Amino acid sequence: MSLIPLFVVVPLGAAFLTPIFSKVWKGFPDWMGNLASGFLMGLSLWVLRFSGDTLVYYAGGWEPMDGIPVGIAMVLDGLTVMMLLIVNVVGFLVTIYSIKYMTHYTDKGKYYTLFLLMMAGLNGVLLAGDMFNLFVFLEITAIASYALVAFGVEAEELEASFKYQVLGGAASAIILLGIAIFYQLTGTLNMADASRVLVDVGGSPAVLFVGTLFLVGFSLKAALMPFHAWLPDAHPSAPAPISAMLSGVVIKVLGVYVLIRIFFNVFGTALLPPVLTIFLVLGTLSMVVGGFLALGQKDFKRLLAYSSISQIGYVMFALGLGTPLGILGGLFHLMNHAAFKSLLFLNAGAVVYNTDNRDMEKMGGLSQRMPVTGTTSLIGSLSISGIPPLGGFWSKLIIVLAAVESGHYILAGVAILASIVTLAYYLKVQKLVFFGGLKKVYEGLKEVPVFMCFSMIVLAILSLGLGVLLIPQLRGVVLDPAVKVVAGGIEYAKMVLGG
Repeated sequence: MSLIPLFVVVPLGAAFLTPIFSKVWKGFPDWMGNLASGFLMGLSLWVLRFSGDTLVYYAGGWEPMDGIPVGIAMVLDGLTVMMLLIVNVVGFLVTIYSIKYMTHYTDKGKYYTLFLLMMAGLNGVLLAGDMFNLFVFLEITAIASYALVAFGVEAEELEASFKYQVLGGAASAIILLGIAIFYQLTGTLNMADASRVLVDVGGSPAVLFVGTLFLVGFSLKAALMPFHAWLPDAHPSAPAPISAMLSGVVIKVLGVYVLIRIFFNVFGTALLPPVLTIFLVLGTLSMVVGGFLALGQKDFKRLLAYSSISQIGYVMFALGLGTPLGILGGLFHLMNHAAFKSLLFLNAGAVVYNTDNRDMEKMGGLSQRMPVTGTTSLIGSLSISGIPPLGGFWSKLIIVLAAVESGHYILAGVAILASIVTLAYYLKVQKLVFFGGLKKVYEGLKEVPVFMCFSMIVLAILSLGLGVLLIPQLRGVVLDPAVKVVAGGIEYAKMVLGG
């Protein structure tokens, strides 16, 4: 348990050291950023051995007195382990990619400092056992993200960052108000302890109001329709590694994960039935509208941004079914999306790195000069479109089967239709960017540097082979413990506090 704080302490310490030593050694930010993220990835793989348990670390040794928590708790359970794995594997591959990609930008020292702060915040959100520290880590992540979106300091980046900050700040204010009322209702900020109190309080109007505040605030963080306005600007404008983190990790942790934790494990039966219906509605809306909006885009990264809205819709739709099979499909798709969407944003970054262009209509035939980028992009496109036997096919299949099992036959058909639309716009990407005749202006191109290729290849392998997680032995280590935590609802309190 004493290793749990290292998920936060290591990136915070590395973020502190980076601006100091980067002034005397130019290569220090690359080394420190990759060592820290590599350590975090190794630690997240190591804690897989505890995925079936619930471990609690009490900061300062302030353990519960008479069953009542009095100190800061960091909780590691099956859901946390799965999310830590997603965050830190993607984070490590992104820092490897950044070694060469970020040479186009001004100051690597500042970049890695902000990136490591963002990693510390993400891990802190996942481990937080109380609402106050969850909010603190959420704000660390958000503030670092605002700065990273604007890292290019061009007019487009600054405008996108400003919009992201305004809407993100509004979401944070709504969440903070919800936490204040939550504390007044329960007399505690510890989530497990509050869950026990809410069993007695029930679905009172005050609880409904707090639930509404949390639903709106965290839906803004997740960029669900109709709370998505910041995302189509922020993701295209950010440097490619940050686009990959925002889409592959940040919206999942600050949005989807917290919605799961609060409504399934804290509020539980007090609010869950109406919330599941809302998840179904918002998920379906995001899945369909996001897909059709992506279909009309010609900006490569903007298309990927709308695609993220659509794919997060699949996750929320599956969770809204409320069945163990639906939860399995939603969590598995969340993991698949982290792989193939991070890959696709890194592919887009490789294209921009070589061509300095995001307009797909001005490209064509790039696979002839960039075979690694083209091949890995094809794998990512097929996986996100649900083509067998790639990872995305299995998670989408489970989601459709869960919808049929729940009697939502029409919604199952809608999910299949949205997947066909997804295939249509990714075929468009392949046709306009990577296939066809090579334009004369691009005849001198060559493949991007090896570090960038390495990250894309590893993510392509993950996109291709994540279906192996459905093998019972692997499923019992990664997916089943997470599903058990979510489906267990307010049993979370018993697992954390005992009794």
